[in-house]
Amino acid sequence: MVRETAISPDDFIYPLFVTSGKGVRKEISSMPGCYQESVDEAVKNAREVHSLGIPSVILFGIPEQKDETGSGAYDDNGIVQQAIRAIKDAVPELYVITDVCMCEYTSHGHCGFIDKGEVDNDRTLNLLAMEALSHAGAGADMVAPSDMMDGRVSALRTALDTGGYADIPVMSYAAKYASAFYGPFREAAESTPRFGDRRSYQMDPANRREAMKEVAADIAEGADIVMVKPALSYLDIIADVRESFNVPVAAYNVSGEYSLVKAAERMGWVDGNRVMMEILTSIKRAGADLILTYFAKDAARILNS
Repeated sequence: MVRETAISPDDFIYPLFVTSGKGVRKEISSMPGCYQESVDEAVKNAREVHSLGIPSVILFGIPEQKDETGSGAYDDNGIVQQAIRAIKDAVPELYVITDVCMCEYTSHGHCGFIDKGEVDNDRTLNLLAMEALSHAGAGADMVAPSDMMDGRVSALRTALDTGGYADIPVMSYAAKYASAFYGPFREAAESTPRFGDRRSYQMDPANRREAMKEVAADIAEGADIVMVKPALSYLDIIADVRESFNVPVAAYNVSGEYSLVKAAERMGWVDGNRVMMEILTSIKRAGADLILTYFAKDAARILNS
């Protein structure tokens, strides 16, 4: 009766990794219980997600071929575009969000256009706008730019508005840190950079005030929801954003946070379910309205029981 924080399946967004082929369901070695799935298998997963009362999924694509400009990202028959159409057809009530970034699609693994060994921020914006338009055209309910290029929210908002998709909201990865917790995701999405790293466009983990500047800029450019990523090591940032801005706040409980719990659980060192629920509660308690998490299905089963 006096519990201050409550979580429910309504709070969760479940990530799906979609790949080419048919009948493909390949477990990600560093993320037990998570899979690279072909579109038909992703549809089955989406049905299960919906049956558990989880309202939304976010899609990440693994294209059959990659190139320097990540053309698979804005191909109207790309892997994510196929998945959007199939999931919306099979489970129309499920809210489909798409990750808008180039790293899964580029041969070099960076989040933007490369010029002389460096990411060209402004040339990347056009590619991201094309990707968002392609996702919206396929039926996505929301787009979520994760690239951390300056000005990308404005570029997407303008492209969507002028392209006839003014009602499509933007969930911005507003405070995305250059974190070591992303390692398992890069296996899952096959997006490890071939050279260098992403510290030139992602945030320094030591910086707190900078996050407020990044979030404020994205809101000014038209972001409808702002995200903090990762979640667990950045609960102070989530709390700061919640206190400072009157927009919905999302937090990404990232792959490394998930994998650490799964590994410790397999070793018998922790009660995995209790740790999972404690982590998710802490993220909600810090101020997140929405939680992107690989734990979503497991947590929903507990909450529904």
